[in-house]
Amino acid sequence: MQIDVLAKPAAAAGVSVVFVSEGRKLLGLGAALGAALQKALKAPAFTGKRGETMDVAGSDAGRVLLVGVGDPKTMSAIRARKLGGKITAHLLRLREPKAQVLGGMDFGKLDEAVFLGNVALGASLRAYRFGKYISAAKKGEEPAEIASLGLVTAARAAVQTLVAEADALATGVCFARDLVNEPPSTLWPDVFAKRVQELKKHGVKVEVHDEAALRKMGAGGILAVAQGSQHPPRLVVLRWNGKGGKQKGGPIALVGKGVCFDSGGLSLKRTSQMLTMKGDMGGAAAVTGAILAAAMRKAKVDVVGVMALVENMPSGASYKPGDIVKTLAGKTLEIFDTDAEGRVTLVDSLHYAAKLKPSCILDAATLTYSVTAAVGPVYAGLFANDDSLATEVLAAGEAAGEQLWRLPVNADYVKNLSSRIADYKQVAADDLGADAPHAAALMGEFVNNVPWAHLDIANKEFATKDTAICPEGASGYAVALFDAFLRQRE
Repeated sequence: MQIDVLAKPAAAAGVSVVFVSEGRKLLGLGAALGAALQKALKAPAFTGKRGETMDVAGSDAGRVLLVGVGDPKTMSAIRARKLGGKITAHLLRLREPKAQVLGGMDFGKLDEAVFLGNVALGASLRAYRFGKYISAAKKGEEPAEIASLGLVTAARAAVQTLVAEADALATGVCFARDLVNEPPSTLWPDVFAKRVQELKKHGVKVEVHDEAALRKMGAGGILAVAQGSQHPPRLVVLRWNGKGGKQKGGPIALVGKGVCFDSGGLSLKRTSQMLTMKGDMGGAAAVTGAILAAAMRKAKVDVVGVMALVENMPSGASYKPGDIVKTLAGKTLEIFDTDAEGRVTLVDSLHYAAKLKPSCILDAATLTYSVTAAVGPVYAGLFANDDSLATEVLAAGEAAGEQLWRLPVNADYVKNLSSRIADYKQVAADDLGADAPHAAALMGEFVNNVPWAHLDIANKEFATKDTAICPEGASGYAVALFDAFLRQRE
C-alpha cells in the first residue's frame, strides 16, 4: 500500500475518511463536510464510539467513511494504529482501491503527526497478505489490494517523517510474517539463512555459520536438536551498526529461537500440536524483522541478532531422552524431553551473544505451553535477571501494543534443575506446572551475568482470526516490541 501525505483533499480520492467523536461531532478537516453529512450523522446505529464505522454513499461530499474515535482526549498511538487497521479492513470489504484520511484533529496530548503516523502503520499492517501459494483463479475472488491511502494534513513534514518510520516498521513486521507463514517444507534452516541475506542491501552485515563451523566451535546444543533432520543447522548473526560499532557499553543483542519445524523429535507431539509448529521460529523471525526495520530507518543504535536455525525431527539419528549434551559454554545438560528443544538451542545462542560483550540481551522464543496457561492470550511472559532492564522492556511492550507480564526467575528454580550425572537437567520434575520459569532459569545460567530479558511468546506467533491490525495468520509478534526498545535506547 502506498501512503501519500497531502496538503489538501484530492478530488478523485475514492473514499474520504472522516473522524467523528462521541456525540457525532465531526473532527478536523471533516468538519467542513457537516452539511453534506447531516442526514447520515443522525443514524441511530452510529454514535462516534471508538472503532465504529459507517459508509456514506451518494452524499454531496462523495463517498465517505465515518470512523468513530470516542473521546478524543483518550486517544493513544496504539488506538490510532487500530483505527488505521479498521479503515483498511472496511475498505477491503468495500473493494475500494483508494482513500484519503482527513486530518487536522486535536487530540490534546497526542500530536496529530503521531496520530496519523500510527493510522498509516495500522493500515499497512492490516493490508498484509500472504498470497504466494494462492492460484490465479482463487486470487480473482479476493478483494483487490488497496493501492493508495492519502493523509491530508497541514503538518506535512512531520507526518512524512513518521510515515517513513511506520513504513520501516511495517516492512519489518511483514517480513517476519512472511517467514512464519511459509510452509515448513520450503523454509528449512539453510533457506531461512539465505532469505536473511536480503537485509544486506539495507546495510546489515550477515554472518552464517554452517554445521562444520558449529562443530568446530562446540555448539553441542544446536547440533543435538538438529541431528534428527536431513536439513543441517545454521547459526545466523546479523549486525546493524547505526553508531559505527562504537555504542557505549556495547551493542544490544537480540536472540531468537529459530526452530523451523518442531515435531517434538522422539518425544513426538500430537497432530493438533504440530499444526502451528512451522511458526516455532517466530522469535528468529522477530529478530530479523526488527533489525530490518532498524536498518531501514537508519536507527542510531548498534544491534546484533543471533539465531540458531534448526529442525527438530524424529529419526534414527535424533537426540534422545537420557542423552548428555555438551553446550557451547562447556556446561552439560541431561536430556529428558526432546520436545523441550528450544532451551537446548537457546543456551548456545545466548552464550554466543554474551561473548560479543553486549550492553544487554533480549531473547524472544515460542518456548512453553505453561506460559500460555499462566497469562493466556493477552500477555507474553517476561523473565529478567535485571530489574532496570525489565522495566525498560515492559515499557517497550506498552509502547508497541505487545504487553508483557513479568514472571519469576531465581536461584531456587536453578536448584530444581540439579542433575546427578550432568551440570543441569534440561527440565524440572514439575515441568508441566512451572516449565516456563524453569526454562528461563536454565537459560539465565548461560548469559554470563549480562543484563538479560527473556520473552516467552508461545502462542503469539499466529493470529487465529482477523484482528485490528493483523489478518488471520502470522502476526510478526515482538518486531514492534524490539523496535520500541531500540528507540528507547537510541
